[in-house]
Parts: sequence; structure tokens; C-alpha cells
Amino acid sequence: MAVATVTTEPLDRQLPMPFHPPLPTPPAKKRLPAGRPREWYVSHNRRLKAMRLAIALLDSGVYQPSSAGNHRIRITAERLGIHPPSDTTCRMVRALIRYGR
Repeated sequence: MAVATVTTEPLDRQLPMPFHPPLPTPPAKKRLPAGRPREWYVSHNRRLKAMRLAIALLDSGVYQPSSAGNHRIRITAERLGIHPPSDTTCRMVRALIRYGR
């Protein structure tokens, strides 16, 4: 009489925890043009930060604006090593995700 053997996958062959790809490195910084009003520089830097965060969220698998809450956006900013964004910047990030799909 043949005996059936039960085999299981060894622990080292099981799938790892969810994979998070490495975050992209920021591009080289360039000097901004001189002579513009201060509001222009503030809005320009806000847009750059929002784009950086939106790209990082899309790369990490966040494709819906509803799943990109302020907390998640701020955690992503921390992982990127940039200052925590304001509520206005978080709204801009969600708008970029919405229209970038």
C-alpha cells in the first residue's frame, strides 16, 4: 500500500509582505527666476511639492483621491524627506491624482 506524503512550502519560499518600491530621487534643483512677486514663488513651490507627492503616491499604488487622505500624504512626505504639506497642498495632491488617472 502506497503512503501519501504531505508537503508544504518551506517558510523561506512563501511570499514576503507587500512590496513597496523605492521612492524616486528628486531632480536636481535649479534657481528660480528673480524679480517675481513673492506669491508666485510660494505657489510655484507648492505646485512642485504637490507634484512630487502625487507622483510618489501613484508609484506606491494610491490611484484614487479618496484613498489619499491628509495623513497618508504627510507620511509620504516624511518618507521623501520633505516638510509636511499644508491642507491646501494636500488638496492639490488629490486634484493631481484625480486628473492624472
